[in-house]
Amino acid sequence: MSRILGPARSRRSTRRSLLTVVAVALALVWAFPVYWMLNSAFLDKVTLQSSTPTFLPFGGSLDNFSTVFGDTGFVRALGISLAVTLITVAAAIVIAFLGALAISRFRFRGRRSFILALLLIQMLPAEGLFIAQYKMMSSIGLLNNVLGLALLYTAAVVPFTVWMLRGFVAGVPVELEEAAMVDGLSRTKAFLRITFPLLAPGLVASGVYAFLQAWNEFTVALVVMTEEQSRTLPLWLRGFVQASATRETDWGQVMAASTVVAVPVIIFFLVVQGRMSNGLVGGAVKG
Repeated sequence: MSRILGPARSRRSTRRSLLTVVAVALALVWAFPVYWMLNSAFLDKVTLQSSTPTFLPFGGSLDNFSTVFGDTGFVRALGISLAVTLITVAAAIVIAFLGALAISRFRFRGRRSFILALLLIQMLPAEGLFIAQYKMMSSIGLLNNVLGLALLYTAAVVPFTVWMLRGFVAGVPVELEEAAMVDGLSRTKAFLRITFPLLAPGLVASGVYAFLQAWNEFTVALVVMTEEQSRTLPLWLRGFVQASATRETDWGQVMAASTVVAVPVIIFFLVVQGRMSNGLVGGAVKG
């Protein structure tokens, strides 16, 4: 028996090692553009224009970052992006959570049509809504307004977040709440104490999706935020690149600006990733 199991274990070990090598290679390919952006952010213009690539920023400086932070529009754009993103995340999670709870826990007329509408909305091209969105925001006085942009972002992310949370809510057996109600808890308390903690991974995943969509979105902001003092970070980055291009593009400054825009997303994801893992483990234990 050991002679039979030996070759089988050896084949499994070899296959696992090959898969590990392939996974590491793919990870390196994926991570290289990010590394190159960070590396280039510390190099000067002459070094970057050299025909010999510089893979380590030895002798580099923080001059490119000083130029970025010295731009008068950066701090303003950062504040606008943070405000829009936080409003979008909060509103999307609340609305999507209530919607997912309704279609997963209750049977009402038009439920299937509502679910189908969520899928159909995702098929609409964003560009086809630009004129309607612009006219709507203009009619209610929300052009170049943080609240107006957050409203459009929330409407864009809610359908998908409802669909995402629906799977999490449906995955929690309703019998858990019923058992808690038998023990004397009200329906509301049973939901808050039993079901809601198990939905933490779904809420975090929905928050991550809403955050990424609102932070990185460009086209809707380009249509709605037409004034320079109302630009979000992606719009500011485009203006920064255009200003650099007028004096021959300084790719070091462009990469530094791109790094500054990307860092909050990376930090947010790293923080939330830990909480998501804790939520998954906690949900498994409680289940």
